[in-house]
Amino acid sequence: MSWRPLLLLALLAAPLQAQDAEAVVGRASRAYRALSSLRADFVQVIDNPMIDSAESRGTLVQAGPAKLSMRFTDPPGEAIVIDGKHVWIYTPSTVPGQVIRMAVPSGGPVYGYNILAWLLDRPAERYQAKYLRRDKLGGRAMDVVELIPAVPDLPFERAVVWLDRADALPRKLEILEPSGATRTLALSSLRTNERVTARTFSFAVPSGARVVDQ
Repeated sequence: MSWRPLLLLALLAAPLQAQDAEAVVGRASRAYRALSSLRADFVQVIDNPMIDSAESRGTLVQAGPAKLSMRFTDPPGEAIVIDGKHVWIYTPSTVPGQVIRMAVPSGGPVYGYNILAWLLDRPAERYQAKYLRRDKLGGRAMDVVELIPAVPDLPFERAVVWLDRADALPRKLEILEPSGATRTLALSSLRTNERVTARTFSFAVPSGARVVDQ
């Protein structure tokens, strides 16, 4: 084969890969935004080069970009809850006896806590997508894409997302944060569009805990 056909294939491959990445991420965004609710078990690992790695697990429930519940079974009793007006953070394993409360910012998802909205809410406006490879997780076929922020003030430098080829929803996220820490969030047992009660996104301050507004 001469060099001309090879050159033609090389020129065609790059735009095709970019188009595939945009199509995959766009499909995931549409599937995510169409959900009335999402419930999943999660395992989160934060690998910080300055300190030891930390692993946690629990159940995540989301309804729209402004309501989120992450209730931890390990460490037990910890929680991050977004009720639509406030973000409540209770992590007694690291900050005993204290609940952090913050007002929910207006104008978009609660970045830094609602990780799925952070990545899948209007991704075409915020990221440059690159298709990395096909993969399998738990026997399910995945498309693996890389997202690089294309606008300022997004609190990560790079994200790699495993998107299920059947339902387009994420099953794994690897996020490189500006601090140099890597956050990996693996989701399993996804249940979509279930009825979610208001109590799911209600946080009761534990007895004896002090609320600190930030």
